[in-house]
This record gives sequence, structure tokens and C-alpha cells, in this order.
Amino acid sequence: MSELFSMEHLLTPEQMLIRESVSKICANFDDDYWLNCDRNKIFPEDFIKALADNGWLGLTTPVEYGGAGLSVTDAAVVSLTISESGAGPNGATPSIMSVFGMHPVIKHGTEEQKQRMLPPVLKREDINCFGVTEPNTGLDTTRLKTFAKKNGDHYIVNGQKLWTTTAQQANKILLIARTKTIEETSRPIDGLSLFYTDLDRDYVEVRRIPKMGGEAVDSNQLFIDSLPVPEADRIGEEGKGFYYLLDGLNPERIVIAALCVGLGRLALTKAVSYAKERIVFDRPIGMNQGIQHPLAECWTELEAAMLMVMKAAELYDKGEPCGHIANAAKYLASEAAFKTCTAAVMTHGGMGYAKEFHVERYLRDSVRVRLAPISMQLILCHISERVLGLPKSY
Repeated sequence: MSELFSMEHLLTPEQMLIRESVSKICANFDDDYWLNCDRNKIFPEDFIKALADNGWLGLTTPVEYGGAGLSVTDAAVVSLTISESGAGPNGATPSIMSVFGMHPVIKHGTEEQKQRMLPPVLKREDINCFGVTEPNTGLDTTRLKTFAKKNGDHYIVNGQKLWTTTAQQANKILLIARTKTIEETSRPIDGLSLFYTDLDRDYVEVRRIPKMGGEAVDSNQLFIDSLPVPEADRIGEEGKGFYYLLDGLNPERIVIAALCVGLGRLALTKAVSYAKERIVFDRPIGMNQGIQHPLAECWTELEAAMLMVMKAAELYDKGEPCGHIANAAKYLASEAAFKTCTAAVMTHGGMGYAKEFHVERYLRDSVRVRLAPISMQLILCHISERVLGLPKSY
């Protein structure tokens, strides 16, 4: 944990203990570990297993299903801590997928489904992925083309998914598909159903997407050809899947925003350390206001973003409306992360371009969190419509 930042005024004593406990695990995985994972496209399974062995995967899963039963605020603290430790999105993303990825099962699954589906994920016996985005629909989830046709006591699924994270490792998938065509429904958001089922390679081709950054955690395109899905694997009612999916969106925004703040803090800590040590013209470059001021701006913006993250998490945990605050937190945090990672590279000068100083990797990762899981532009559309009351633009 960086000494540049203080969390004591934001966290309870229990949350400070969470932060310390997670930090101790993260300390066993240094910068070179994460550089090697990213450079060689190695999934950080030993890191995730260490978290699982210490009970940190099922953060918000109820205790009766093997989870920790913690709040989304607690999950945000864990996400921040992992990212800030040096892991960045490569470590934080797969660690927090259970917070939002399994949330529809927790909230809408039957008792039998919860007992069957949740504990194996927390023990790392099952590895899940999230099949939502498609090649030709982007952020317009209501226009998904993947179709699940009912056939007796099961469905047959055909279609494609894009940007499915961790599908190379996964044996399970939380999958949303149409069970009615748009023409058969009164609204586009109807007719979508949600499934948690086997990712059977006999019926699903998983093709890895080469990326600019975050190469330790695979992103994939899925080609689904007549995948049989038991009716028992459908979550909730048929045709209500979009509504169930929405239950996980605000927690997703919050923990990803915390990840972004952690990434920015990581980059800023590296930049400040380098600025103190790098001597040019017989003086540390940190004496120059051209170096100082950009880094000081980054500090203030990261602190402001963290306050918004904690506000969104507090509202969510109280059961109060928080969509606009959660989206604003993600906007501010990802913008601050990108600005800070850029400043860190520029502070290092030519060496900022070298992998051994790590900041170029942070900059590549910061681009990804601006794009996903929701674009900056769509966040601004949401706030324009829901907060400012302006007419819908799309």
C-alpha cells in the first residue's frame, strides 16, 4: 500500500483489516511476476488460487454458500488493494468477477441452483466467464442475436459472443441469449434469458483475441454451435434475463472504478519515486514544476474519484438508487487512471517506454478500463438523460 494515500478516514476498522490481509497475499507477487504474466500471456492462476485459499473470491456471496458475505464497499476495497499492489487489471479483473458475475445467481437462482453453482466457483473448482457482448451489437444488449431454442427439457443455443474474459480457463459460462425474437416481444429488453451452464468445447469454439494490454487475462470470441443447455441451468424466468443482468451492473461499475483508482495510485507511486531518484543537471527531476504539477493534479483527481467510488458503494449497500453515482465513479476513476498512467510514462522520459519500469504496461491497461465495461460516452449519455433530464440521443 502506497504511503502517498490515506484510507483511514474512509474505512471502518474491519475494512482496514481486509486491506491489510489482502495486501499480505499480494506482497508475494511482485512487479516481475506481473510483467512475466503480461509479456508471456500467462494467466495468474497461482495468484487467484492464493486468494481462493484465503477466502477472498466469494466476497459478496452469502456465507451459507461458502462466501464471505461482505458488502460491495468491502469488495471495492479488495479491488483497489489488488490493483494498487502492482497487479493492476491483470490481477484485479479475475479476482472480482465473482462480485458481479455470479450476482444474478445469488439474487435470482433457486436454492438448488445456489447450492450447486456457487461453492465450486469460490473453491476454484469451477471457473466461470461472462458471455454477454456480441460482434454486431456492442453495448446495445437488447439487440443480441444469440438464440436459445427450447427443446423438451433443454435449450439449443447458437450464436457468437465477443470479449468474453477468462474463457480460455473457464468450464462454466453465465450466458444471455434470446428465447424469443424481438418481433415476438413488446419491448426489445424482453425475450432475453439468462443461463449458467457448462462451457462445453464440443459445441463452443473459444478463440483468443490478441490485445494491446492486459494479456495475462485472456479475452475471447466464442462461436456457439448447437450448445445443449439444461432447463435447470436457466436463472429465473424465461424472458427476464436482461432484468437479472442489470442487478450486477452497478456493483460491476463500482469495483471496476476501484480497480482504476488502484491502477492510478500504482502509476503515481512509481512516478513519484522515479522523480525523486532521477538526477539530471545535478538535481532530481522532481524539483521541476513541470514534473511536480502534473503529478499533483493526478493525486487530487485520484482522491476525488475514490470518494465517488465509496459514495456509490455506500448507496448500493444501503439499497438506495445509485446508478448515476456508480457510473460517475467509473467515469472519474478511469479518466484519472488514464491521465496518471500517461503522466507516469512522461515522468520516466525515455525509460517510461521500457518494459522494465512497468509504467508502459500500466498505460496500456488504462486504455482498456476507459473502454470497458462501459464506454465514457455512454456514461455521459446516462447522466445526461437520468440526471439532467435531457432527451435520449440514441
